[in-house]
Amino acid sequence: MTQSLVLDSVTHLTAAHRGAAAVCASHGGTYAGFYAAKMGVGAVILNDAGVGRDQAGIAGLKLLDGLGVPAACIAHTSARIGDGHDGHARGEISFVNDTALRLGVRVGMSCATALHHLAQSPLVASPPPPALAEARFDIRVDHAQGVGDDAVRVFGIDSNALVIASDAGHIAVTGSHGGLLGNKPETAIKVDVRAAIYNDAGIGMDAAGISRLPALDARGIAGACVSAMSARIGDARSTYDDGIISALNDCALRAGGSVGQSCRAFVATMVRA
Repeated sequence: MTQSLVLDSVTHLTAAHRGAAAVCASHGGTYAGFYAAKMGVGAVILNDAGVGRDQAGIAGLKLLDGLGVPAACIAHTSARIGDGHDGHARGEISFVNDTALRLGVRVGMSCATALHHLAQSPLVASPPPPALAEARFDIRVDHAQGVGDDAVRVFGIDSNALVIASDAGHIAVTGSHGGLLGNKPETAIKVDVRAAIYNDAGIGMDAAGISRLPALDARGIAGACVSAMSARIGDARSTYDDGIISALNDCALRAGGSVGQSCRAFVATMVRA
């Protein structure tokens, strides 16, 4: 039988998981599909993240289909995004790619049943996926505070996992969902940035799609989420260019942020704060 595993994020996959059938509580977007394929997964179940703008929350299923990898998503309203064990226990399949469909995975099936079914199937490790466009980039904001090395830097990252130590004190615009991983506050972000923006992933079960916000508040970090319907999840450029703020924490509110603001306006406000 194929190895099966349950993880809070697709970024927790390693080379040791090649060929495995995995439940990963990440959104089902292109970046998540790319990363799963890069790690050579045999099959994967993700979260539909509210589906959202341009159906970005399930776009990874098509990418994986093209590589012959069975993939499915559970409904964001059935289990908490970012919580693999909850997804396995309560998740209900909402979308399936053709490769998984041929193996008998069906919409409405429980996540646990679907994973068992996939693990019983003949799986092979995914071939390497096509390269993705740059997943990290700098954002130019007029009237950035400070000069030289003291300036507030704004950067875009398609995944929260791409934060590095030198990002501390600066502003992160991410494509990631706004949910804690495994409901652990320390997973909100790896370093103490000035502000961080996420996608609300449709908010979903137990408001998991915005659960990073109070954890960021406790660390004095301004946090906000953009609506999944306004920006493509997994795409930090879309977060910045298209996103409309749907939720924010007290730190962000005190700094002048507001629900209904464009992400561009919110970032400019955080730079000036």
